Order: sequence, then structure tokens, then C-alpha cells
Amino acid sequence: TPEARARGYGPGRFSFNTPGGRCPACDGRGEAVVEMTFLPDVRVPCERCDGARFEPETLEIRWQGLSAADLLGLTFEEAAEKLVDLPRVAPLLALMVDVGLGYLTLGQPSPTLSGGEAQRMRMVGELGAAARADTPGTLYVLDEPTIGLHGEDVDRLIATLRRFVERGDTVLVIEHHLDLIAAADHVIDLGPGAGAAGGRVVATGSPREVARGTTATAVALAEAARPRRRTRRRSSA
Repeated sequence: TPEARARGYGPGRFSFNTPGGRCPACDGRGEAVVEMTFLPDVRVPCERCDGARFEPETLEIRWQGLSAADLLGLTFEEAAEKLVDLPRVAPLLALMVDVGLGYLTLGQPSPTLSGGEAQRMRMVGELGAAARADTPGTLYVLDEPTIGLHGEDVDRLIATLRRFVERGDTVLVIEHHLDLIAAADHVIDLGPGAGAAGGRVVATGSPREVARGTTATAVALAEAARPRRRTRRRSSA
């Protein structure tokens, strides 16, 4: 912003990963660790910055009424709406929403992410990098990316994976979610059981071809594809 340039602030001033603009008391973490003798350590907001992670002088700089702490406190869904006119970041923000991570905040610490969240975040980074580099033909291996996702988010994830395929990449997914299995171009069903009772290829083909078989996956796919009848309730006077 003009005010930031007038003060001589560079981009590093607004990063909590580098000295200068971040709170020196907590090194930009926004919290302090209180060591307990007989109990697990307790994390409390930093007394100096009150969890804002930046020095007061840094927070005086505002963009569209928001400070650096305000921006990092936005969820990806909120940021996608507010920053839609910024071509460098808008596509990635939209992708984060598409893969079901719109509820995370921009300043979310990496250690707080679940395995599924971290995997989907890396996928967004890969898709963004691939779009810039324009190098199709990459193999992506994903391990149960639908964990913790709502049904609508699974649909968004499937649409995102199709973007990889449409640009010439190959996506190999280890998955149990029927919606994602049904959306695959080719299914390799391992079984017949789990753990030591499985591990053998019991069926291969398109989802429709696999659904014609007798394996547990085939039965589940066929059941999921079957139209459901709606029963009308009779109202009594």
C-alpha cells in the first residue's frame, strides 16, 4: 500500500516467518507455551500481541480496511470472495474451496492440519504449479483424500481431480468412498477381504463393469447406483 511504501516496509514486514514485522515476544506464533509440572503444556495467547502475531506498527497498515492479522484470519472461502479481483491468488483460493478446505484460515499453522487436509492442500499447490508450468503427464498418488469430507465436498474434489486428468495427468487414488470409485475411469478392486485376508486383484474394469461382479465392492457399487423409491406417507384425518 502507499502507506507501507512511505514507511519503507517491504513484503517481509508482513510475514510472521521473518523478523521485522512479527511479534518478537512469540516469534510470530501468536501464542506462548506454559510448561506444567505434572500436566501437559498449555498454550495461551501471547501477552504482547494478544495472538495477532505482528507488531502494532505492522498492524497499522491496512488494505481495504484489513490488517495483516485480519487477512490471515479470513477463511479461504471468505478470502476467495474478497480477493476475487487479484489474478495471482484468486485461482488458488478458489481451488482450496473446491477441494473442501474453504473453512481453513489463511494463517492456519501447518502442524494443526490433519493428514487429509495436508494432502488436499498439497494437491492444490500441485495443480496451481502445473497450470503455470504447463507440463502434463504427471502421476499423482492420493491415499483416501475424501476422509472427513461432506458429500458436497466430495463432489468438488472429484471435479478437481478431473482437472488433472483433462490436462493429461494420471491420478491413482486409494479410496473406499463409493462416489469417488464410481467417478473413476478404471477400478482395481483388491480383496476378497481386508488385511491378511486380501491383497489380491479380484476385479478390474470400469465402475459399471466391476458393479456386475460379486465382490463386496461390486455389490456396494450396484446398490449405490440403484434408483431409490420414495414412499408416500398417508395422512389421516
